[in-house]
Amino acid sequence: MKNRLMTSLAIVLVLALVFVLKIYVSDYFFDALILTVAIFCAIEMSKLLNKMGKYHEKWIIYFFPALIALVNLLSAGFDKEFSIIWAILVNVLLIGLAFLGEFIIGIIFRNKTSKEMRYRRIQGSANSYSLNKAFNTMVGLIYPTFMLMSLIILNHIDNFTTTFSKVGEFGGQLSLVFMLLAILIPVFADTFAYLVGSLIGGKKLCPKISPNKTISGVIGGVLFTVILSVCLYFILNSVQSIYLIFNETGFAFWHVILISFFGSIVSACGDIFESLLKRQAGVKDTGHILAGHGGMLDRCDSYVFVAPYLLLAVVFILL
Repeated sequence: MKNRLMTSLAIVLVLALVFVLKIYVSDYFFDALILTVAIFCAIEMSKLLNKMGKYHEKWIIYFFPALIALVNLLSAGFDKEFSIIWAILVNVLLIGLAFLGEFIIGIIFRNKTSKEMRYRRIQGSANSYSLNKAFNTMVGLIYPTFMLMSLIILNHIDNFTTTFSKVGEFGGQLSLVFMLLAILIPVFADTFAYLVGSLIGGKKLCPKISPNKTISGVIGGVLFTVILSVCLYFILNSVQSIYLIFNETGFAFWHVILISFFGSIVSACGDIFESLLKRQAGVKDTGHILAGHGGMLDRCDSYVFVAPYLLLAVVFILL
């Protein structure tokens, strides 16, 4: 418990520092944090795939976060030439090319593929094995990297002045609001789901996948997430510069209600999905990098789902 509390405190301090640096120095500190987290999550996902017997090309999975970060940052930096749609399309294209390339390489170097199959005692054709390996690699690129790296686009949403006519020169304050929601929604949902679930108990949501998660806990997490997110909105709205941003973009409290309501549900889904992966892999934690918390993916599973959800919600609001 002591290790868990100390790690939690360290995480809070790091996030607080990065937010301060974002406000007063540069957005790129947050990008560096997101990239670091994504790399560790990708490595842990690769290990999970191996434990499930889903063989893949791990080096593609390891280096993909840096490639996606570069694409998303270029999109934000050159908004007049590119856009959010361009960034997403290039992300998808790179995933497709990785899948196709891995499959073709497996076929071309058939002898190496056959040798690998004998080493792993896998029966079947080299073509079938190459296709499965390419597919597993693609899965490792989508989850968690492609989904989690949506946060980099969200972190630079102010830059997309060509994509969004409502976005003006806000000095990074619009992205600050959305990054606060992206970070806090999973925290609110997870914390109050645990507290309410422990206090009330009741029927389990999915006992075979996540035995500690209760229906009452999820409902409590949703309700408190909405309440606290709305409180955050009114606190930020009291700041003159942010009030003007909300007024100019049309970002209202009912947007926050909808975003936080569905966001807390998406957050719970992310937690359940990662629990399902761990159960299939036969492990308790994805790693041990965070003392008392397990692996990076254990701590960030909700964010993997919340990041693309919130980006889509923001795009819908700003268009």
